Amino acid sequence: MAAEVLNYDEVYEKYCDKVKGYIYPKVTNRADAEDLHSAVFIKVYQKFETFDQTKASVSTWVYTIARNTVIDYFRARKIHEEVQEDSAISEDNVADDLLNQEALEELADALEQLPQRERDLIILHYYSGLTLKECATKLRMSYSNCKLVHNKALMELRTLMQID
Repeated sequence: MAAEVLNYDEVYEKYCDKVKGYIYPKVTNRADAEDLHSAVFIKVYQKFETFDQTKASVSTWVYTIARNTVIDYFRARKIHEEVQEDSAISEDNVADDLLNQEALEELADALEQLPQRERDLIILHYYSGLTLKECATKLRMSYSNCKLVHNKALMELRTLMQID
């Protein structure tokens, strides 16, 4: 089967609503969600000429950009919130801050290794602050299944991060 040749406008038209549907449930702030949606298509536009259809489908490529953009948003937001809470950094706190930064990076790497549904649940619950019931509603699953997926995700994170 020959690869489908698309131009940027066709890619935007085809994936605009799909990317919006991916981002909006994950990001509770509407303005941030709109900014992320725009950022995804700016990245698609900037990298469009270098996209290689022999390595991935257009949909996989666009969704990977969207997923990474959302992950970067939550990483930056979490780090920014921590800096605002404790803006005065003393020499004693420098080592602790470096260890916390390493832990955040390790957590982000472990999150990327989780299956999509588990990652989405963890992000909604811990980063967006939703209850498990709210997460279940957003992810269109039963509350009891949400609890099971949550526990499984935490066990996988513990294993990936080698926490006892």
